[in-house]
Amino acid sequence: MGEKVVAGPFDLSARQRYRTKLRQCLTGLERLLAEKRFDRPKNLLGLEIELNLVGPDGMPKMMNGQVLERIASRDFQTELAMFNLEVNIAPHRLAGRVFDRLAEELRTSLAYAHRKANEVDAGIMMIGILPTLDRDDLVSSNLSDVDRYTLLNDQIVAARGEDFTLDIEGVERLSCTSRSIAPEAACTSVQLHLQVTPARFADVWNAAQAIAAVQVAVGANSPFLFGRELWRESRPPLFTQSTDTRPPELQAQGVRPRTWFGERWISSAYDLFEENLRYYPALLPICDDEDPLSVLDAGGVPMLGELVLHNGTVYRWNRPVYGIADGVPHLRVENRVLPAGPTVTDVIANAAFYYGVVRALAEESRPVWNRLPFEAAAANFDAACRHGIDARLQWPRGGRFGGTAEVDAVRLVRDELLPLAEAGLDAWGVEPADRDLYLGVIEERCRLRTNGASWQAATFHRALEKGLSREAALAATTRRYSELMHLGEPVHTWPVGLPEAVPLG
Repeated sequence: MGEKVVAGPFDLSARQRYRTKLRQCLTGLERLLAEKRFDRPKNLLGLEIELNLVGPDGMPKMMNGQVLERIASRDFQTELAMFNLEVNIAPHRLAGRVFDRLAEELRTSLAYAHRKANEVDAGIMMIGILPTLDRDDLVSSNLSDVDRYTLLNDQIVAARGEDFTLDIEGVERLSCTSRSIAPEAACTSVQLHLQVTPARFADVWNAAQAIAAVQVAVGANSPFLFGRELWRESRPPLFTQSTDTRPPELQAQGVRPRTWFGERWISSAYDLFEENLRYYPALLPICDDEDPLSVLDAGGVPMLGELVLHNGTVYRWNRPVYGIADGVPHLRVENRVLPAGPTVTDVIANAAFYYGVVRALAEESRPVWNRLPFEAAAANFDAACRHGIDARLQWPRGGRFGGTAEVDAVRLVRDELLPLAEAGLDAWGVEPADRDLYLGVIEERCRLRTNGASWQAATFHRALEKGLSREAALAATTRRYSELMHLGEPVHTWPVGLPEAVPLG
């Protein structure tokens, strides 16, 4: 949500006016699709990473305003809470040595931001959920001082009408309440964008949904929240519950949550935008002055501002995006599945795997979504979040008899999806050296059954065995993670445990 929103009350007719504008925008989108006005294939990818600010003790630092002032770069922006930042990497063409270039840009940007944060006794961390976060850190007073976050919080709280319930049962159970959406800020992710033509959009989105579980299984990096060990990737249940506008009665009626995997395969990008209007009331009913249909009648390209704003308040794990570049509209699939970190190499390996597999699956003659029930894809996502690299998933059987079988996620990746990813990257025109380096990271994670989540959990338990308290063990694990993250070697090479004796907490 990059809109410049100004906080203020809405009158009773605001949502009706906004709903009318949304319908006009949807009609405008339908016309743009019918008239084939969208950009031609450019094979462009984009990357955003949400970051944490931590002190030398591993604790969160509520100072993104001070750090951003020192960074002084448009590539870095605020995120929901004052211990969050986001870095945006400019679009790149998916070809050649693109992944090495992305890695170098990220390393340069993050090293610069880290140096600037050090000036105020803070540092940058890429991690799905900061293990040292406490409930007192995630309160409305620690939201970033930006009107749109205040307004979004106020509207979600008003729509729910009561405290948010966080109830996640994994290795341990967390059960608590929150008076604001601030716990959402604990979830820091990597967002992978892929610009696609309308004709290819549905195949790419369906392929991305089908492999979301596998992305999480190999990339999980969020096992802790508020001192509890939960799911291997605890962001999805936390995000779902901390943005849930439904009181229990609406949940019981089957009303859809705003953080949503979806419920069906699609045949067009229009399907997703139309669902967003049909199922979700406006949270930020702010209208601009554009008449999208008049703009189209005059041969122009409408901004569809209301549609874009509303789309930003429905949190699909694979989100459709409408944008305009150089006066030409385009569509993107925004993949929001992955946690941040652990290292730049790991982030780029996750990206290479995603872009390769999506390309290969989207072009298969027997699409996986014709052979895998959508309900199975959703159940796979849940299983991967719970169990990470040890998940077992449903996947279509080979051969002519069809059906699905339960398979170990690691075996699925190594035997079937890595060869597809290799073929997909070849089809994009990625250099073999880039392809082999970054897919090799995924292969090694699978061989060793190690990812960020498994390393964090194992190191935490080693610290407990040394006699540290839970709080001290989490802090020590966080400091060790930060040290290894900045050294930059991929997580499957990290030694488990703490390097030296740590004073008892």
